[in-house]
Amino acid sequence: MVNVCIMIGFGINSDYESQYAFELAGADIVQRVHVNDFIHKRDSLENYQILMFPGGFSFGDYLGAGTVLANKFKYTLRKDLNQFIEDGKLIFGVCNGFQVLVKMGILPGFQGELFKQTVSLIGNKSGFFEDRWVKLKTLKSRCIWTRDYAPILEIPVRHGEGRFVAKSKSIIDQLWEKGMIPFVYDPNEYPNNPNGSTDGIAGICDETGQVFGMMPHPECHLTKFNHPQWTRGNAPEENGLKIFQNAVKYAQNHL
Repeated sequence: MVNVCIMIGFGINSDYESQYAFELAGADIVQRVHVNDFIHKRDSLENYQILMFPGGFSFGDYLGAGTVLANKFKYTLRKDLNQFIEDGKLIFGVCNGFQVLVKMGILPGFQGELFKQTVSLIGNKSGFFEDRWVKLKTLKSRCIWTRDYAPILEIPVRHGEGRFVAKSKSIIDQLWEKGMIPFVYDPNEYPNNPNGSTDGIAGICDETGQVFGMMPHPECHLTKFNHPQWTRGNAPEENGLKIFQNAVKYAQNHL
Protein backbone atom coordinates (compact mmCIF):
# COMPACT_ATOMS: atom_id res chain seq x y z
CA MET A 1 0.00 0.00 0.00
CA VAL A 2 1.26 3.45 -0.93
CA ASN A 3 -0.22 6.11 1.33
CA VAL A 4 0.40 9.75 0.43
CA CYS A 5 -0.07 12.79 2.66
CA ILE A 6 -0.79 16.13 1.02
CA MET A 7 -0.18 18.89 3.57
CA ILE A 8 -2.94 21.51 3.83
CA GLY A 9 -3.77 24.58 5.88
CA PHE A 10 -2.88 28.25 6.36
CA GLY A 11 -3.01 29.35 2.70
CA ILE A 12 -1.85 26.23 0.85
CA ASN A 13 -3.98 26.08 -2.30
CA SER A 14 -2.57 23.49 -4.73
CA ASP A 15 -3.63 20.53 -2.62
CA TYR A 16 -6.43 19.21 -4.84
CA GLU A 17 -4.27 19.23 -7.98
CA SER A 18 -1.53 17.46 -6.02
CA GLN A 19 -3.96 14.86 -4.70
CA TYR A 20 -5.23 14.20 -8.22
CA ALA A 21 -1.67 13.82 -9.51
CA PHE A 22 -0.88 11.06 -7.02
CA GLU A 23 -4.21 9.37 -7.68
CA LEU A 24 -3.46 9.34 -11.42
CA ALA A 25 0.01 7.99 -10.61
CA GLY A 26 -1.50 4.94 -8.88
CA ALA A 27 -1.17 5.69 -5.16
CA ASP A 28 -3.56 3.60 -3.05
CA ILE A 29 -4.62 6.30 -0.59
CA VAL A 30 -4.05 10.04 -0.96
CA GLN A 31 -5.07 12.09 2.08
CA ARG A 32 -5.18 15.85 2.45
CA VAL A 33 -4.11 16.43 6.06
CA HIS A 34 -4.03 19.68 8.01
CA VAL A 35 -0.69 20.36 9.70
CA ASN A 36 -2.48 20.78 13.05
CA ASP A 37 -3.67 17.17 12.83
CA PHE A 38 -0.03 16.11 13.17
CA ILE A 39 0.78 18.67 15.85
CA HIS A 40 -2.20 17.60 17.99
CA LYS A 41 -1.62 13.87 17.32
CA ARG A 42 -4.84 13.26 15.44
CA ASP A 43 -2.70 11.73 12.70
CA SER A 44 0.92 10.62 12.35
CA LEU A 45 3.54 10.76 9.63
CA GLU A 46 4.15 7.08 10.39
CA ASN A 47 0.98 6.31 8.41
CA TYR A 48 2.46 7.56 5.12
CA GLN A 49 5.24 6.68 2.70
CA ILE A 50 5.13 9.97 0.76
CA LEU A 51 4.72 13.51 2.08
CA MET A 52 4.04 16.50 -0.15
CA PHE A 53 4.11 20.20 0.63
CA PRO A 54 2.03 21.79 -2.20
CA GLY A 55 2.11 25.28 -3.60
CA GLY A 56 0.19 28.24 -2.29
CA PHE A 57 0.83 31.16 0.02
CA SER A 58 1.16 29.68 3.49
CA PHE A 59 0.57 32.31 6.16
CA GLY A 60 0.27 34.89 3.39
CA ASP A 61 4.05 34.70 2.78
CA TYR A 62 4.50 37.01 5.77
CA LEU A 63 8.10 37.10 7.02
CA GLY A 64 9.11 35.57 3.66
CA ALA A 65 7.53 32.86 1.55
CA GLY A 66 7.31 29.56 3.44
CA THR A 67 9.07 30.87 6.54
CA VAL A 68 6.24 30.59 9.07
CA LEU A 69 5.12 27.10 8.01
CA ALA A 70 8.77 25.98 7.97
CA ASN A 71 9.21 27.14 11.55
CA LYS A 72 5.92 25.57 12.60
CA PHE A 73 7.17 22.20 11.35
CA LYS A 74 10.73 22.72 12.53
CA TYR A 75 9.80 23.45 16.13
CA THR A 76 6.79 21.17 16.63
CA LEU A 77 7.35 18.17 14.34
CA ARG A 78 11.13 17.99 14.04
CA LYS A 79 11.42 14.53 15.61
CA ASP A 80 8.62 13.07 13.47
CA LEU A 81 9.97 14.57 10.26
CA ASN A 82 13.51 13.46 11.05
CA GLN A 83 12.27 9.89 11.57
CA PHE A 84 10.30 10.05 8.31
CA ILE A 85 13.51 10.93 6.44
CA GLU A 86 15.62 8.35 8.33
CA ASP A 87 13.10 5.68 7.31
CA GLY A 88 13.92 6.45 3.67
CA LYS A 89 10.50 7.84 2.84
CA LEU A 90 9.83 10.43 0.13
CA ILE A 91 9.20 14.17 0.46
CA PHE A 92 8.22 16.59 -2.30
CA GLY A 93 7.81 20.35 -2.16
CA VAL A 94 6.46 22.48 -5.02
CA CYS A 95 6.70 26.28 -5.14
CA ASN A 96 5.67 27.33 -1.61
CA GLY A 97 6.40 23.76 -0.56
CA PHE A 98 9.93 24.09 -1.95
CA GLN A 99 10.30 27.35 -0.03
CA VAL A 100 9.21 25.53 3.14
CA LEU A 101 11.77 22.73 2.65
CA VAL A 102 14.74 25.03 2.11
CA LYS A 103 13.81 27.37 4.95
CA MET A 104 13.29 24.40 7.25
CA GLY A 105 16.78 23.22 6.32
CA ILE A 106 15.59 19.89 4.91
CA LEU A 107 17.09 20.78 1.53
CA PRO A 108 19.85 20.43 0.56
CA GLY A 109 20.74 18.67 3.84
CA PHE A 110 24.37 17.88 3.01
CA GLN A 111 25.69 14.78 4.82
CA GLY A 112 22.27 14.37 6.40
CA GLU A 113 22.61 17.58 8.41
CA LEU A 114 19.01 18.73 8.75
CA PHE A 115 17.28 21.87 10.04
CA LYS A 116 20.15 24.15 9.10
CA GLN A 117 19.35 26.58 6.28
CA THR A 118 22.09 27.00 3.66
CA VAL A 119 20.07 28.03 0.57
CA SER A 120 16.98 30.13 0.00
CA LEU A 121 14.34 31.28 -2.46
CA ILE A 122 14.06 35.05 -2.54
CA GLY A 123 12.21 37.73 -4.50
CA ASN A 124 12.23 37.42 -8.28
CA LYS A 125 14.93 39.51 -9.92
CA SER A 126 12.28 41.17 -12.09
CA GLY A 127 10.48 42.46 -9.03
CA PHE A 128 7.22 41.01 -10.37
CA PHE A 129 5.01 38.02 -9.69
CA GLU A 130 5.86 35.72 -12.62
CA ASP A 131 3.12 33.54 -14.12
CA ARG A 132 3.96 31.67 -17.36
CA TRP A 133 4.87 28.34 -18.91
CA VAL A 134 8.60 27.57 -18.92
CA LYS A 135 10.90 24.88 -20.29
CA LEU A 136 13.06 22.82 -17.97
CA LYS A 137 16.13 20.89 -19.01
CA THR A 138 16.38 17.48 -17.36
CA LEU A 139 19.78 16.68 -15.87
CA LYS A 140 21.29 13.41 -14.73
CA SER A 141 20.95 13.48 -10.95
CA ARG A 142 20.39 11.44 -7.81
CA CYS A 143 16.71 12.39 -7.75
CA ILE A 144 14.29 9.44 -7.53
CA TRP A 145 11.41 11.67 -8.61
CA THR A 146 12.87 12.67 -12.01
CA ARG A 147 14.21 9.39 -13.37
CA ASP A 148 13.85 8.61 -17.08
CA TYR A 149 12.54 12.01 -18.10
CA ALA A 150 12.72 13.39 -21.61
CA PRO A 151 15.35 16.14 -22.12
CA ILE A 152 12.80 18.96 -21.91
CA LEU A 153 9.76 19.37 -19.64
CA GLU A 154 7.20 22.17 -20.07
CA ILE A 155 5.27 23.24 -16.96
CA PRO A 156 4.01 26.53 -15.50
CA VAL A 157 5.45 28.79 -12.82
CA ARG A 158 3.51 31.20 -10.63
CA HIS A 159 5.51 32.82 -7.87
CA GLY A 160 6.92 36.06 -6.53
CA GLU A 161 9.84 34.61 -4.54
CA GLY A 162 11.50 31.91 -6.61
CA ARG A 163 15.09 33.04 -7.10
CA PHE A 164 17.35 30.23 -5.89
CA VAL A 165 20.41 31.49 -4.03
CA ALA A 166 22.98 30.00 -1.65
CA LYS A 167 25.10 31.32 1.20
CA SER A 168 28.27 30.68 -0.78
CA LYS A 169 29.51 29.57 -4.18
CA SER A 170 30.87 26.40 -2.60
CA ILE A 171 27.30 25.28 -1.81
CA ILE A 172 26.30 25.71 -5.44
CA ASP A 173 29.43 23.81 -6.47
CA GLN A 174 28.51 20.94 -4.13
CA LEU A 175 25.02 20.73 -5.61
CA TRP A 176 26.53 20.32 -9.07
CA GLU A 177 29.30 17.95 -8.03
CA LYS A 178 26.96 15.66 -6.08
CA GLY A 179 24.27 15.48 -8.77
CA MET A 180 21.61 17.22 -6.68
CA ILE A 181 20.17 19.43 -9.46
CA PRO A 182 17.47 17.59 -11.48
CA PHE A 183 16.10 20.57 -13.43
CA VAL A 184 17.36 23.89 -14.75
CA TYR A 185 15.53 26.55 -16.74
CA ASP A 186 16.37 26.24 -20.44
CA PRO A 187 17.29 28.69 -21.79
CA ASN A 188 18.73 30.16 -18.61
CA GLU A 189 17.57 33.71 -19.31
CA TYR A 190 14.56 35.87 -18.63
CA PRO A 191 11.67 35.29 -19.18
CA ASN A 192 12.21 31.52 -19.33
CA ASN A 193 14.27 31.77 -16.14
CA PRO A 194 11.48 33.75 -14.48
CA ASN A 195 13.23 34.62 -11.24
CA GLY A 196 16.96 34.95 -11.92
CA SER A 197 17.95 31.78 -10.06
CA THR A 198 21.66 31.07 -9.74
CA ASP A 199 22.78 28.85 -12.64
CA GLY A 200 19.13 28.62 -13.72
CA ILE A 201 18.42 26.12 -10.91
CA ALA A 202 14.72 25.21 -10.88
CA GLY A 203 14.85 22.46 -8.26
CA ILE A 204 17.17 20.45 -6.03
CA CYS A 205 17.15 17.12 -4.19
CA ASP A 206 19.05 15.82 -1.18
CA GLU A 207 21.96 13.39 -1.43
CA THR A 208 19.67 10.36 -1.15
CA GLY A 209 17.42 11.58 -3.97
CA GLN A 210 14.39 11.01 -1.75
CA VAL A 211 13.69 14.63 -0.79
CA PHE A 212 12.97 16.91 -3.75
CA GLY A 213 11.78 20.45 -4.24
CA MET A 214 11.12 22.60 -7.31
CA MET A 215 9.54 25.96 -8.11
CA PRO A 216 7.55 25.10 -11.29
CA HIS A 217 4.27 23.17 -10.93
CA PRO A 218 4.27 19.61 -12.36
CA GLU A 219 0.82 18.97 -10.87
CA CYS A 220 -0.55 21.54 -13.31
CA HIS A 221 0.51 19.60 -16.41
CA LEU A 222 -0.77 16.04 -16.00
CA THR A 223 -2.32 15.53 -19.44
CA LYS A 224 -1.96 17.17 -22.84
CA PHE A 225 -5.24 19.01 -22.19
CA ASN A 226 -3.51 21.14 -19.52
CA HIS A 227 -1.05 22.54 -22.06
CA PRO A 228 -1.96 25.85 -23.77
CA GLN A 229 -1.02 24.43 -27.20
CA TRP A 230 -3.12 21.27 -27.07
CA THR A 231 -5.89 22.63 -29.32
CA ARG A 232 -3.26 23.25 -32.01
CA GLY A 233 -1.89 19.74 -31.62
CA ASN A 234 1.41 21.07 -30.29
CA ALA A 235 1.27 19.80 -26.73
CA PRO A 236 4.43 17.87 -25.79
CA GLU A 237 4.15 14.17 -25.01
CA GLU A 238 6.07 14.52 -21.74
CA ASN A 239 4.32 16.14 -18.79
CA GLY A 240 4.57 16.39 -15.01
CA LEU A 241 2.81 13.10 -14.23
CA LYS A 242 5.96 10.98 -14.38
CA ILE A 243 7.34 12.77 -11.29
CA PHE A 244 4.45 11.37 -9.27
CA GLN A 245 4.58 7.98 -11.00
CA ASN A 246 8.27 7.63 -10.18
CA ALA A 247 7.57 8.30 -6.50
CA VAL A 248 4.68 5.83 -6.31
CA LYS A 249 6.70 3.15 -8.10
CA TYR A 250 9.64 3.65 -5.74
CA ALA A 251 7.37 3.44 -2.69
CA GLN A 252 5.76 0.25 -4.00
CA ASN A 253 9.14 -1.41 -4.44
CA HIS A 254 11.11 -0.06 -1.49
CA LEU A 255 8.82 1.14 1.32
